[in-house]
Amino acid sequence: MNKTLAVCLFLGTSLMASSWASDVATAAPLSGNALTGTVLEVKDVDSYTYLRLKTKNGETWAAVGKAQIKKGSTVSIENTMVMSNFESKSLKKTFPTIVFGTLPVSAKETASAHSGLAKVQDSAPIKVSRATGANARTVAEIVAQGKTLKDKPVELHAQVVKFSPAIMGKNWVHLRDGSGSAADGTNDILMTTAGKTKVGDVITVTGVVRLDKDFGAGYVYKVLIEDGNIQP
Repeated sequence: MNKTLAVCLFLGTSLMASSWASDVATAAPLSGNALTGTVLEVKDVDSYTYLRLKTKNGETWAAVGKAQIKKGSTVSIENTMVMSNFESKSLKKTFPTIVFGTLPVSAKETASAHSGLAKVQDSAPIKVSRATGANARTVAEIVAQGKTLKDKPVELHAQVVKFSPAIMGKNWVHLRDGSGSAADGTNDILMTTAGKTKVGDVITVTGVVRLDKDFGAGYVYKVLIEDGNIQP
């Protein structure tokens, strides 16, 4: 796994567990060992998925970022942290022991989310009007002004040209509005979101501009929009 991605996943696991830990009595040190088991039960809440697993050492509960996981499948959870007496307010359940962690990011999974940009073929020229909010930008402006817009909110009105759901707990959306050039890649921007849409939809979105995101397997984005919200 890419070292940068591994560090991000390590920190993300710690932050995820910490953000849920207001009702936790005790927490074991970070083990870092992978947990592998057969999925006996799946419970989805908000941005997370709880799994009851059958492992070689018996049954245990685990929690990962929300993902599409089927009962009966085998999963391997990395960057694990064991916590005791954890109360899930969403499930109204207290777990004597639960394992927090992240699903491994395979090259295949990452590629399904991020590859194929050059293969996106527009059936007709895209021409979408500019958003009207205070933070309104075009795709080309966001890409070109990435350094200035870093960590700042933007609003974008654009058309969905690629949609990849439930990858690493997020939906991945490529957006174009007719601005920019395919020659230098300024005509397309990636957005991660919990919202749902489909190819061909013209949507207004808000989100935060991020720079130099490395998702591993060679997929590095100089500019993208994270925490995207699709406006009703």
